[in-house]
Amino acid sequence: MDVVLELTDTFIADYAYAFLFPKRPAPYDFPAGINATASAQTFSTWSYKPATKFISVEPSQNAYLSSLDRDHPLRQFITLYFITWIFGLAVYFIVAALSFQFIFDKRTFNHPRFIKNQVRLEMIQANKALPVMAVITAPIFLLEVRGYGKLYDTTDEGPGLWYNYFQFPLFLVFTDFCIYWAHRWLHTRLVYKYLHKPHHKWIMPTPFASHAFHPFDGYVQSLPYHIFPFIFPLQKMAYVALFIFVNLWAVMIHDGEYLTNNPIINGAACHSLHHSRFEVNYGQFFTAFDRLGGTYRMPEAWMFQREDNFSQKRWKAEAKKVDELVNEIEGADERTYNDGKADTKKTK
Repeated sequence: MDVVLELTDTFIADYAYAFLFPKRPAPYDFPAGINATASAQTFSTWSYKPATKFISVEPSQNAYLSSLDRDHPLRQFITLYFITWIFGLAVYFIVAALSFQFIFDKRTFNHPRFIKNQVRLEMIQANKALPVMAVITAPIFLLEVRGYGKLYDTTDEGPGLWYNYFQFPLFLVFTDFCIYWAHRWLHTRLVYKYLHKPHHKWIMPTPFASHAFHPFDGYVQSLPYHIFPFIFPLQKMAYVALFIFVNLWAVMIHDGEYLTNNPIINGAACHSLHHSRFEVNYGQFFTAFDRLGGTYRMPEAWMFQREDNFSQKRWKAEAKKVDELVNEIEGADERTYNDGKADTKKTK
């Protein structure tokens, strides 16, 4: 994340901090006659050192004109907070909007368990969650930036050339294992009620449901990504790429496009069953840990037959199963579906 922090500082934050927190001019040095700007730069305790050898952008004069130097912990925390929030928000809206426009089948709107104004509600929930998640995630990024993790830059600094490739499957398997158990914990009855239930509001999710969760739910499921570089070495640019990838993947498994019934990959079909069957398919990337934990449910053949998948007969049968599970797990159904009626009669 120090690479992203440096680029943000260079093109945005240096100017903002120089304006909001200007460095106090040093006293005029008579008879040398050093002016305030030169003096401020001369006595700055910070000097530029590229975060990576792959990218180097010389900072402007503004990098030396703030009382909060680039390496000040408070400044780093504040900037990392905004990076986490705004960057996450941008990825969410751009990718979800593209998926919604070009992949998501709009016939889903007619499903009997599609919520009234659902897309708008998904966006609202995501916008509530992301700034809170950013606050509690920024301290982890701060520790990474300040060198407490095992992030490395060049191959010479890491375990070797072989690890440059091995780190990717290791990251996916480790995080999938951790998320599986974190996700199962979120489905324990008491925790589910307070943390995970908002994300299961979306029985027929759209791509905008990918980040529409309680902020602490999202934080718990994101922890494996942040813990990984404190346990295992991880190349800096790979870390940024994986950060983007996990956000893309979250959108992809909510897009409703069931491309293939892959027995290894936990794709959109598997994850859609998690939303409609609740206590199955907890994995994020793979089906292996669900298989080992006895929670795997294989997508059925009709899910990959588009006309059958979108037939009214199929929808009614699926809605009946969903209602039974909602009654069992949540009790009263507080959702308001497209017919304008909330099913509030069911009780445990």
